[in-house]
Amino acid sequence: MKAAIFIEPGKIILGEKPIPDIGPLDALIHITTTTICGTDVHILKGEYPVERGLTIGHEPVGVIEKLGSAVEGFEEGQRVIAGAITPTGSSYASMCGFHSQCGGQEAHGWKAIGGWRFGNTIDGAQAEYLRVPDAMANLAPVPDGLTDEQVLMCPDILSTGFSGAESGGIRIGDSVAIFAQGPIGLCATAGAKIMGATTIIAVESVPERMEMARKMGADHVIDFSKVDPVDEISRITEGRGVDVAIEALGKKQTFEAALRVLRPGGTLSSLGVYSEDLTIPLDAFSAGLGDNKIITTLCPGGKERMRRLIEVVGSGRVDTSALVTHHFSLDNIETAYELFANQRDGVLKIAIKP
Repeated sequence: MKAAIFIEPGKIILGEKPIPDIGPLDALIHITTTTICGTDVHILKGEYPVERGLTIGHEPVGVIEKLGSAVEGFEEGQRVIAGAITPTGSSYASMCGFHSQCGGQEAHGWKAIGGWRFGNTIDGAQAEYLRVPDAMANLAPVPDGLTDEQVLMCPDILSTGFSGAESGGIRIGDSVAIFAQGPIGLCATAGAKIMGATTIIAVESVPERMEMARKMGADHVIDFSKVDPVDEISRITEGRGVDVAIEALGKKQTFEAALRVLRPGGTLSSLGVYSEDLTIPLDAFSAGLGDNKIITTLCPGGKERMRRLIEVVGSGRVDTSALVTHHFSLDNIETAYELFANQRDGVLKIAIKP
């Protein structure tokens, strides 16, 4: 089969691999649509280490080609998605309710992001076929009335963005600032609206993303290239600060800014993948006396999470198909990576079709 293979930092190529074998609890999916994530770009740039020769990608939509002998409740030929995070459902982390960390146990401690296996520790979804481990815990059926593009964001981007709003504990009537309106930030904006925030402030500078932020529910959109977002958010909230700030870029500058715009007792909900040390400024942290909370979240996965997200999409409350701005065949995935990594031509998300 054809697959996008990590060769070395700076090089992901389209190559050939055997179609995966499956075990009793696995499923083999024929990929119909997948996409490229910002985390894949971190891998491409060498900012996140994976083994050479790994197939990249963690956002699959497809059709069940083959089921393991012990898998029940699914049928071959059924349309499905699987989350970017694939918990076993039986680990200590899963039993504690942290399915995203399932698989993080190591001999000498704990490794975060243990539940992220596709394109991290096992071959991923940018290929013609994908082995889904623990299929009964991770596959979710796709209703006939929904297109691949409508559910393509569910495995990662929608789940991650919504989790930023959920972890922040947004309540009805809250004010929320979302720093960066890439795909995850846009889904965080949509999640804040669904959860009842009534003053949603998006921070961005790319015109297409600013416009999309308004469509996803932002009440105010701040162009950080023209004004200081910290000062502008203070003005909008009449000096109170926001109840929740969501950092969706993974840069220390936006992390610090998110901390500075919080009201006393507010929450910084961090979704970024950081490749450098973070600094907590003494004044922004109120010397540790501000009753603030900083919480990080890894994309929730598993079939129940996917079912819920599909229900949200199917209800019409969120239209994530608008985030798909470009289409490429798997044969042209190297070109797609170049476009996405350099953020050209107003790209948000790319649909990759084998």
